[in-house]
Amino acid sequence: MFSDNSSMPRTSRSRRIFAGIRLAELAATFAAAGFALVSLGLGAAAHAAGVFDSGSVSFTAVQAMRGRAAYDDNCSSCHGANLDDGQFGPPVKGPTFRALWHAQSPSALLTLVATKMPPSAPDSLDAQTYADIDAYILQQNGTPPGASELTAAAVPAAPPPARRAGNGGASFNSEFGSLLNQDAVYQAVIAQRQALLDDLTPVSPEMLQHPPAADWLMWRGTYGSLGYSRLSQINERNAGDLGLAWTLTLQLSANEMTPLVHDGVLFVESGNTVEALNGANGSILWQYIRRSPNGRAAFTYSKCLAIYQDMLYAPTADGHMVALDAKTGHLLWDAQILTPSESRPGGNHVSGGPIIVHGKVIVGVSLGTNTSGGDFIVGLDSQTGKELWRFYTIARPGEPGGDSWNGAPVEQRYGSGVWTTGSYDPDLNQLYFGTGNTYDVGTLLLPQRRKGASNDALFTDSTLALDPDTGKLDWYYQHMNRDVWDLDWVFEQSLVTLPIHGKPTNLLVTGGKLAIFDALDRADGKYEFSQDAGLQNLVVGIDPKSGHKIIDPAFDNPKPGQTYVICPGTLGARNWPSTSFDPTTDILYVPLFENCMNYSFTARDPAAVAAGGVDLRGNTRARPYSDGKFGRIEAINLRTRKIVWTLRQRAAISSSMLASAGGVVFSGSHDREFHAYDAATGKLLWQAALNTAPSSSPVTYSAGGVQYVAVVAGGGGALDAGVGALTPEVTDPAGSTTLWVFKLRNAAPAQR
Repeated sequence: MFSDNSSMPRTSRSRRIFAGIRLAELAATFAAAGFALVSLGLGAAAHAAGVFDSGSVSFTAVQAMRGRAAYDDNCSSCHGANLDDGQFGPPVKGPTFRALWHAQSPSALLTLVATKMPPSAPDSLDAQTYADIDAYILQQNGTPPGASELTAAAVPAAPPPARRAGNGGASFNSEFGSLLNQDAVYQAVIAQRQALLDDLTPVSPEMLQHPPAADWLMWRGTYGSLGYSRLSQINERNAGDLGLAWTLTLQLSANEMTPLVHDGVLFVESGNTVEALNGANGSILWQYIRRSPNGRAAFTYSKCLAIYQDMLYAPTADGHMVALDAKTGHLLWDAQILTPSESRPGGNHVSGGPIIVHGKVIVGVSLGTNTSGGDFIVGLDSQTGKELWRFYTIARPGEPGGDSWNGAPVEQRYGSGVWTTGSYDPDLNQLYFGTGNTYDVGTLLLPQRRKGASNDALFTDSTLALDPDTGKLDWYYQHMNRDVWDLDWVFEQSLVTLPIHGKPTNLLVTGGKLAIFDALDRADGKYEFSQDAGLQNLVVGIDPKSGHKIIDPAFDNPKPGQTYVICPGTLGARNWPSTSFDPTTDILYVPLFENCMNYSFTARDPAAVAAGGVDLRGNTRARPYSDGKFGRIEAINLRTRKIVWTLRQRAAISSSMLASAGGVVFSGSHDREFHAYDAATGKLLWQAALNTAPSSSPVTYSAGGVQYVAVVAGGGGALDAGVGALTPEVTDPAGSTTLWVFKLRNAAPAQR
């Protein structure tokens, strides 16, 4: 049937390629699309004015002509040149098609075409082409053209589809059931999947406060952001017997994602797709696919999803937060957090990841360098998405800290972004977030028209303790004032208990890019101690009472146009890959990157200051006298404040750390390797080569009595590109985002 067609025109080649797709695969894409396809008699649709009961959608005749050309090129090989005479696909015009779709919304058809077609390369066309194809299909089904073109944004939103028993989503009605082989094997598999979803228990506040060991319900596992699991089936004695359980290719995207797991169901977001998976074998239970008004929204850096009661909460690439039914994936509400001007394609998005406290979805945002005074933390009602409070992380004039910006007006204050998920202490009812630096260093270094009380730039490089119910500030601690070197203190806030002055004290421990970790009394923010990893040359002293950082005078007042060698560089001695803390040993496991930078800044023209931007430059370079090893893991006993062990290697660490009660610590690196180490000694126990670098936060969970370890590889981001400059021989392939799941080779899940 097929022959070499390399010399054929592109149109003919694509038809032959798509013609090779099996009918069952094509039908399955409709079944997985998440739409309720209602069984109705053909006569009911025969006299309908158009395709949809909900009314026609405007498109132009010219657009339909474009759509015909696109249809011929991409669709006709399956559905036929006349839309109803295809050998491999169902008809897309005529009474059968209208009976299938007349009770649906216009957006359902457009979303199906845009996210599921062609089956061999879904989402491979641009948004305009998909809209044009939809216009042509509507025209061929009797909908007359109008004066304006059809766009994704112009299509009314689809109502949540009705849930159908058997697969957690849509099913073909009896009229089209012949398209799928729904035999006894199919029915049994679908019933098992549905039973797994039906068994999902609501996630209560008590469960969030004390998560089951088998689950992973939030970013770093618990409210304390420790990155630690109580599971011990995988331990230092048998970790060498780990093997692959299953993998799944995800929507191509940037990364930093953390899967969530509840009752054996794994939830993961990549790009514009959220999926629920069987944690034991990776089978897809449901998918939610979001179509951005700006076209494909494939690049997100959100740290995590959140789950509460029977709802799953997902940040989106266009600056929204959506709530999904955890059992079906159906959209329950959609809340806009960023305005269109704040959320640009490929630019700003809700990168921090949500945390749920007292029925509120709380998340921070980072608007980058071009939105003055705009970064904030927001609390949304978990049931409706309504905004309940907002806390601005750049202090306003007339407010506490408002006169700490060197006299600059609020429109010239940038940064203080929140791009890490918060922590929470239920006993104190306090929520903790870290903040980033400012990018407009000239605002703080150069004279202003009026003199401020200080140029500390609150609340940059700070820990903020907020009341989760009101968003009011309880206390703050600025770890480094006037950070003009891009050395954020925005990372995880680990809630630990250590002896201070002979008695157990509840502390908050957090480290900035300098890899200096500060310990604060989390009741009031009182400084207790610091631990310096020794990879920086900027801070020459720390006040033992206040924790104030004393900067080397040679770097304290950088002059415009002059270059300085400062360690670390803007990539940090540590960055977003998070630490883990074992509360049974008091050991903090820290992923580190040995590097420096050639630092300089160029003051912009005063007329351009209000437009925002970056006026510092920090080109990454190796440390003086480097031995060529840049990746480092350090195990620090926070109780004794001594180094337990250190591991150094050529490739940078690319994932967060994951510690467990089995005495095993997991970590991934830029050279595509995923490792298991002995937590007590740092001895390598096991490693696996992945398809690309695991730029994410690994998790471990239990399903059917078996412990699994999951990590997402691929995507990467600015950190991956930066660290690669020092190890150019390390190839980190692009173009694939994959979920990898491992278990002990002899472990088998219990049968349902």
